[in-house]
Amino acid sequence: MATIEHSAILPAPPERVFALLERVEDFADYSDLIEAIEPLGGQRYRWHIHAVGMDWTFDVEITERQAPERLAWESLDGVRNQGCYRLRQVDDGTEVSLTIDYRINNRLLERAVNRAAKPLVSKVSRQILARVEARL
Repeated sequence: MATIEHSAILPAPPERVFALLERVEDFADYSDLIEAIEPLGGQRYRWHIHAVGMDWTFDVEITERQAPERLAWESLDGVRNQGCYRLRQVDDGTEVSLTIDYRINNRLLERAVNRAAKPLVSKVSRQILARVEARL
């Protein structure tokens, strides 16, 4: 399983940042790689992503929503992944830390994705946090 981490400081209190991050369906507006996010009911969402020349679809369930400190999820199918946003108040606003763990069960595909995954996830994370910051 591979791990990707990214963090940034946003100039707003954790409550305001969390209020935007917990609106999962809005993430499609936050990144060029996320084509759509469909609410499936309850805490479940279907993500449609176009990356490394392929379309990826996976269902995700929010596993923890502890405002304003933590938002965690795990995939239910498709690309196996789990992740967490952790928010912490700092002098300049809110430090937002993202950790994503993922696993692909096809060795050949996994090699290709691993080479591209870190820069792609970092790009998506930067886009998401930049666009969240713009909405603050």
